[in-house]
Amino acid sequence: MYQTKLGHVHLKVKSLDRAIEFYTRYLSLDLIERVGTQFAFLSTNEMHHELALQEVGPHAPAPPPYGIGLYHIAFEVADQEALALAYHALTEAGIPISAVDHHISWALYFADPDGNGLEIYWDTRKEPGGAPLWKGETTPLTEERLLGVLTR
Repeated sequence: MYQTKLGHVHLKVKSLDRAIEFYTRYLSLDLIERVGTQFAFLSTNEMHHELALQEVGPHAPAPPPYGIGLYHIAFEVADQEALALAYHALTEAGIPISAVDHHISWALYFADPDGNGLEIYWDTRKEPGGAPLWKGETTPLTEERLLGVLTR
């Protein structure tokens, strides 16, 4: 057997410019390379890319909400403050969010402009009250609890 690790995710989008703007603004990815009007490669570190974007045009159909395929891409942040700042930025932009406490993480679920599912999460397993395993437990995460770190 051999070892693997996730190298990158490749998404098809209707507008490359719109997708680049979204992912650089709300997920803090850097544009590493753009190939014409069809491809863009974004990353948060020294990798060439963690996210590849491919423009397929404005008339491409949206992904089916209950079809087989990708459910979401998850992006981890370092701490509660970073999650709160992400929540604030997304809500200020009018992007609908579902905020939940999985007891192993706090998570924000939302969609990019093309309907691709996204998650920004903070791993709480080693935090006070954090659980080591998920066990299917999810409770709503209130705005007050989520943003509490910003008012301390």
